Amino acid sequence: MSKHRKIIHIDMDAFYASVEQRDFAELRGKALAVGGSPDGRGVVATASYEARKFGVRSAMSSRVALKLCPHLLFTPPRFEVYKQVSDHIRSIFHRYTDMIEPLSLDEAYLDVTCDKLQIGSAIEIAIQIKQSIKTELDLSSSAGVSVNKFIAKIASDYQKPDGLTFIGPSKVIRFLESLPVDRFFGVGKVTAQKMKGMGIHTGLDLKAFDEQDLIRKFGKSGKFFYHMVRGDDNRPVRTNRITKSIGIEDTFATDIKEPLDMLQELQRLCDKLDKRLESKSKQGRTVTVKIKFSDFTQVTRSKTSSYYMQNSEDIFKQVQALFATVNFDEKRVRLLGVTLSNFYDADLERLNNPQLRLF
Repeated sequence: MSKHRKIIHIDMDAFYASVEQRDFAELRGKALAVGGSPDGRGVVATASYEARKFGVRSAMSSRVALKLCPHLLFTPPRFEVYKQVSDHIRSIFHRYTDMIEPLSLDEAYLDVTCDKLQIGSAIEIAIQIKQSIKTELDLSSSAGVSVNKFIAKIASDYQKPDGLTFIGPSKVIRFLESLPVDRFFGVGKVTAQKMKGMGIHTGLDLKAFDEQDLIRKFGKSGKFFYHMVRGDDNRPVRTNRITKSIGIEDTFATDIKEPLDMLQELQRLCDKLDKRLESKSKQGRTVTVKIKFSDFTQVTRSKTSSYYMQNSEDIFKQVQALFATVNFDEKRVRLLGVTLSNFYDADLERLNNPQLRLF
């Protein structure tokens, strides 16, 4: 057996938007945003490639998206449909391996070092998966194939849409050295600008800095940057990915001004969060409240309790306490959110904090 692992990263192309364009002929070939609204409220969840040509991106406010693309069409998300499609895609993956680590509805890592059908070639498996997704679901996907998760993820984004990029063991170092720093997974716009200000434009430039230099410049991320440019990533594909937080948020059609109305909305969010936590059998200690104002500034407040919470009543008590610490200064509110994190891990808690209460 080869000493190198065979890792595939599959990433669906503009997933939500592609499903909408597949299902509704009038949306095909159009600049489309899933989420948000034509009145400028809300944010874009996914943009079609026709919209991306104008600079429209996910997590962008509808207002900004419309300025970039005035003819942009909006459609509400249909998460139940996306989940059904995602489950079908997952069933295709399972034909080849059970070593699957889903990252979201539209992307996953697969370890095909030992594949079920004994095909042996990760490239051939990626080709077959892409073809099955196209044939069975009429959707396109991009695949990255390499020796570890980090490089496979970079590779899947390299020739989007409908791409397949293989970066073999002998080409990893040369590929990473030639790659612009803003193409590295984990390097955002702000970090990329900081790096360019330091004369770091490519992986080769980044490689000139030692680990301690990068830690001094970028904090804990510096350690990650040091290893990523060298292709070091020994993380296994985890079939049971850990959920670190669960949250609910809502953008309002009309900005809210009255504190009582805000608390009522937060109560409603806590009730919805309660149901989601119950469905996933999660209990957590840390509550976070997110408040975005009409001028798009936002604040967050968090509190960690000595006991674990799951039900709406306990969570809302913490939310009320956090809400009372916010100075609204007569600002109107356009979005509220509640998140629970710091989840219960039985083995870890028995070792570290046996006195914690469970509710």
